[in-house]
Amino acid sequence: MANKVVSFGEIMLRLSPPGMLRFGQARSFDVVYGGGESNVAVSLANYGVPVDFVTRLPANDLGDACVQFLRQYGVGVNHIARGGERLGIYFLEMGAVQRGSKVVYDRAHSAMATVEPGMIDWAAVFAGADWFHWTGITPAISSGAAAACLEAVRAAKERGLIVSCDLNFRKNLWKWGKPASEVMPELVSYCDVAIGNEEDAAQVFGIHAPDADVIAGRVEADTYRVVCEELHQRFEGLTTIAITLRGSISASHNTWSGALWREGQFYTGARYDITHIVDRVGGGDAFVGGLIHGLRAYDDPQRALDFAIAASCLKHSIFGDFNLVSVAEVEKLMRGDASGRVSR
Repeated sequence: MANKVVSFGEIMLRLSPPGMLRFGQARSFDVVYGGGESNVAVSLANYGVPVDFVTRLPANDLGDACVQFLRQYGVGVNHIARGGERLGIYFLEMGAVQRGSKVVYDRAHSAMATVEPGMIDWAAVFAGADWFHWTGITPAISSGAAAACLEAVRAAKERGLIVSCDLNFRKNLWKWGKPASEVMPELVSYCDVAIGNEEDAAQVFGIHAPDADVIAGRVEADTYRVVCEELHQRFEGLTTIAITLRGSISASHNTWSGALWREGQFYTGARYDITHIVDRVGGGDAFVGGLIHGLRAYDDPQRALDFAIAASCLKHSIFGDFNLVSVAEVEKLMRGDASGRVSR
């Protein structure tokens, strides 16, 4: 059996008004669970990769329901710590056309926000693992979560695991006293693989892509070679750096692509025109899950990148945080079959 992947972070209860209703119109909410690191775990489980998700959940019915939700998708949950007062919540209002989506967080004092070093037995967690994934959301939650994340990356590197990080800058979360620019460098110094979107490197490390304009939709892949090379110069342990490239024409219509720097070589991938978005939340996480699978399954960085881009393109057609697609479906799109014809 292949070695497992471990991901670590917060999973939340997601509440969305049905369809495209606004918060003020809602009289009910659609309920799912989601979060950056759990989204990656579910993608990997769908691709047949053994994966454990590690977090802290309250020892109550909502915590139990969240565990069951993960378990149904084949994610390992045996190392989830139980304790704390509550499950974090986020409310999502789906945007459409020129009206953007909105997110309201209700996650203060959640079980994961009150995690501390020593609460998770990393030696047990990493037994049989060869890859550890975390995101910049986790250290943003609280000082305790940042310290626990540092404990985890150190334990992973001591055991020889590949460590990957999605930079995932969330300005509304960094409120516990230290900015991302002060906390993230030490954590990223333990990483082999870093992933970000077209803005993360600029917001966290002040590294900008020349001539890029996210608002105007100018996010050409070649301009991000500079970003990757500067990240590698700053963090020499990074052997692989990937950038997701989203062009936002409207809330319903995006372009989607990506770029990959690996050991000095730069790769670019297909650009998809996604004209009728069902749910864009988790699109970046779908890219990360696809990239981790691709780097493990294919001895070809270009193919790994192509898999990640195609996987995340498909995520935009699926409601909820999780990317519920198979390897066969992703590879079909990679081969150029974007017809969407009925499969009988």
